[in-house]
Amino acid sequence: MDSHGQYEQRVVWAVVGTDIGPLLLAATRDGLVNVVFHATDKVRDQALERLAARLGTEPVEAPGSPLLTEAIRQVEAYFAGRRQDFELSLDWSLISGFNRQVLRELAAGVPYGTVVGYGDLAGRVGQPGAAQAVGTAMGANPLPVIVPCHRVVESDGGIGGFGGGLETKRKLLALEGVLPEPLF
Repeated sequence: MDSHGQYEQRVVWAVVGTDIGPLLLAATRDGLVNVVFHATDKVRDQALERLAARLGTEPVEAPGSPLLTEAIRQVEAYFAGRRQDFELSLDWSLISGFNRQVLRELAAGVPYGTVVGYGDLAGRVGQPGAAQAVGTAMGANPLPVIVPCHRVVESDGGIGGFGGGLETKRKLLALEGVLPEPLF
């Protein structure tokens, strides 16, 4: 690295195959910064362009980087049913304000195999009337799976929306034993 390069934000990325399709994982020196569902070439390229624009640097493919090696290991263990918690540094720079507050509470307070209602989660961050805003925060989650927005459901028992698609949300909840495995 050249002398001024150390001040630049370096972003590394890799795509990992999972039971819910390919996931793009991107990390900075501060930690995992982005997880993107359905990371086909087209989706991956669009996500990398967005990251470059947001973070001001061109992401570099580096699946062997220490930042990503551990994230990939933990993601693979999670999908294999061998891990329930992620122990990864997270870079929250893609999200701020209320959305970040809600997602941090979700990451800290809604464990594997449990679900929370949108309104309940709003109440936990001191905004009991903000169920809809919580839904917006879930949709803006830059770190799905790791920050488990799939665990947020409607209070009437409905599954709620999901940026990765409802099929993906069902599979994640089934993996965690919250829903029965789909029959077909």
